[in-house]
Amino acid sequence: MFTGCSHTASPFQIGGKWTARIIRCLETGPRRFSELEVPLRSITPKVLTETLRAMERDALITRTVHAGIPAPVTYELTPLGRTLLAPMAACCAWAAAHLPELLGARDARDAREAVGSPAVDARTVPRRTQP
Repeated sequence: MFTGCSHTASPFQIGGKWTARIIRCLETGPRRFSELEVPLRSITPKVLTETLRAMERDALITRTVHAGIPAPVTYELTPLGRTLLAPMAACCAWAAAHLPELLGARDARDAREAVGSPAVDARTVPRRTQP
C-alpha cells in the first residue's frame, strides 16, 4: 500500500483504523466495494461499509451509483481526500526512518513492565528490525 511503508506498522492513524488504508487503495482511481475488499483482506464487509460511510460523510470520498442491474457502485477520493496523500507519505517516511527505534523502545518498556525493572533510556535500546 504505502510505498516504503508497511501500512500495518504505521504509528499514525487518520480517522478510523481503516481510513488511511482505504485512501491508499483509492489513490489510483475509483474502485468498487469488492475491489477494496481484496487489498484490505482482513476487513469485514460491515466495517468496510461503516468506514466508507464515515469517509463519505467527512467528504473524503464520493460514492457513485451507476446505471445497471444490479447498480454498480464506485468509491473515489474527493479533492479533500487527496490532500491527505502528502501527509500520509510524510508519515511513512518518518516511520521508515524511526520505526525500528520506536519498536525497540516499546519492547524495552514491555520487558521492564514484565519484570518490574527500573527505567531504561530509550536512546540506549538496541534497534530491532521491522516485522
